[in-house]
Amino acid sequence: MPETLTDNAAAQRFELAVDGAMAYIGYRRSGSVLYLDHAEVPAQLGGRGLGTRLVRATLELVRSRGERVVPVCSFVRATMERHREYDDLRAP
Repeated sequence: MPETLTDNAAAQRFELAVDGAMAYIGYRRSGSVLYLDHAEVPAQLGGRGLGTRLVRATLELVRSRGERVVPVCSFVRATMERHREYDDLRAP
């Protein structure tokens, strides 16, 4: 089953359901800027690269909507540092 990222705006988080568990990135919104403040991958899904896929899918969705991000979460920030193709998404 393919992984599909969902923006759960009510819970202020991007969600990725995998094998019956939920990985997510929490955010706070200020206009068209999203403060990505927490990434969570359940322990049973660890070690499979899911966190990186979650961040990249989130950033691709943000890009498609013309929004920007502030990577507050250290994991999101580190992933963006490794994948410089997302530098244009950083809010000034």
